Amino acid sequence: MTGIDIPFDTYHDYDTMTGYLRQLAEAHPEIATLTSIARSHRGRDVWFMQITNPRTGKAEDKPGFYIDAQIHAEEHATSATALYAIWYLLSNYGQDEEVTRLVDSQVFYIIPRINPDGAEFALKAPYHPWCGNGRFLPGEDRISGLVPQDIDDDGYIVNMRVPDPRGEWKKDDVDPRIMVQREPGEEGGEYYRIYPEGLIRDYDGLHVEIEQGEDGNMNRNFPINWSPREYGAGEYPFSEPEAMGIGRLILDHPNIAGMCAYHTHGGIILRPSMMKLDADMSPRDLALYKDLGAVGERLTGYPTVSVYEEFTPDKSKVRHGSLKDWVYEERGIICFSTELWDLERTAGVPKEGYYNLGPRDAETQRTVFNWVIENLGDHGFRDWTGFDHPQLGPVEIGGMVYIWSYRNPPGHLLEEICHNNTLFNLRHAASAPQVRLDDVFCEALGEDLFRISAVVSNHGYLPTNLSDVALEKGVAKTVKVALRTEGAELVMNAAEQDLGHLAGRNERKYLWSPWGQQWSAVTRKAEWLVRGRAGSASCVVELSSEKAGSTRQRIDL
Repeated sequence: MTGIDIPFDTYHDYDTMTGYLRQLAEAHPEIATLTSIARSHRGRDVWFMQITNPRTGKAEDKPGFYIDAQIHAEEHATSATALYAIWYLLSNYGQDEEVTRLVDSQVFYIIPRINPDGAEFALKAPYHPWCGNGRFLPGEDRISGLVPQDIDDDGYIVNMRVPDPRGEWKKDDVDPRIMVQREPGEEGGEYYRIYPEGLIRDYDGLHVEIEQGEDGNMNRNFPINWSPREYGAGEYPFSEPEAMGIGRLILDHPNIAGMCAYHTHGGIILRPSMMKLDADMSPRDLALYKDLGAVGERLTGYPTVSVYEEFTPDKSKVRHGSLKDWVYEERGIICFSTELWDLERTAGVPKEGYYNLGPRDAETQRTVFNWVIENLGDHGFRDWTGFDHPQLGPVEIGGMVYIWSYRNPPGHLLEEICHNNTLFNLRHAASAPQVRLDDVFCEALGEDLFRISAVVSNHGYLPTNLSDVALEKGVAKTVKVALRTEGAELVMNAAEQDLGHLAGRNERKYLWSPWGQQWSAVTRKAEWLVRGRAGSASCVVELSSEKAGSTRQRIDL
């Protein structure tokens, strides 16, 4: 056990998180290495923890599993979950059979907070509701229009309700603290416009302009379907130092066989594609994603859904430049994005959609409101309070504190979320391809000639190529086996032999059928003929696979 007590019922700022990461690395120097992959615009390190047992082989010779969190500033539960994954692996190594096996046979690459600058602005009062990094401070990115800020100095940035006969909102008949939508054709009531709390630059007295801003959405900063017109996409792919650090890390670690990128909120596991229908995906890749996603649903309670089919409201406006899309569509890596935490479902609202900007009907509003008041109090909802706005006149400031209600769970629910999602990470990691030398033997043929044979198998769930996309893009490296002689001469067959790809057991979901998916080889054999004197020569068989591990075995003649 680490002996390090980390509270997972609260959220940690940069300095506190850094302290815990250093303590964990120092407590387990034999299996944990803490480094930085980038420096943010404001000079903070983007910490990176590598966890593996070097006594069982080099990290680069093992399948890798990658986890990242908090690419968006306000998604604090993600950082807590990634930190928990680090703590869980280190705390349970040598105690838990599965954790010990995974740390011995694989390597974990974990970035607990991609966006340290943005997280600081969104973690401390007044809890800026934004997703950007440190290229701008909140408000610096807006030329004109409304700038969200805490104008009543209560430590929260919420909303302003402004009396307006043209307004879209009205007070709920049951609880006037709740604002509900005005119905089509409804007239004769007291109506309101609702704006983010803040002041307005260059106000013309008529229209309250709200710019989209340039605060940065680093999950649109990757080189796949990139567009400068996408909100927060950056100046060019990898323009942000944190995103560049991630890209360099992934490219420099080609052994990564699985990934999870954490986000909030919604309580769902997102899978590809982001740009096309399921019918246009590789059937084998789609089946693989669904099967792994079913494991995630069992362990977390979150359904697995297609980003394009079920998480994209307007199919004509696909998302651009995301990390998950880049690593799957260009690198062939099986990657999920988990949206942690679902306020509505926790409050008892039936799940009717996967991309909701907020409940609209009064009954749903009341259910969610009552849960927030009971579990979060005024940290989750601020009572409407009169304020004399210098531009809009008399307004009321209040409403839901989005970051601490919809975006992130209360502390007493956080650890369970961290734990369940970490278990899914471990099961996904355990699905990696695993090539092994099942048998290496030497047969004496006489006249100092020997036949060396090596039987190679994939013991893992996934194929050694991971996905059909990896084959299509030409990034899937084949399994190779080589013979190195010591005091002997290679007589026949190439020293290095290409075994192609080896299937995983995911291919064999059903009993064989001529109408079903036909089975590919999971095992192949390589042979060599060598000449040498018995007792004075030896050979070394070296097996290598980029995604499924590498190993070697010596055999004496």
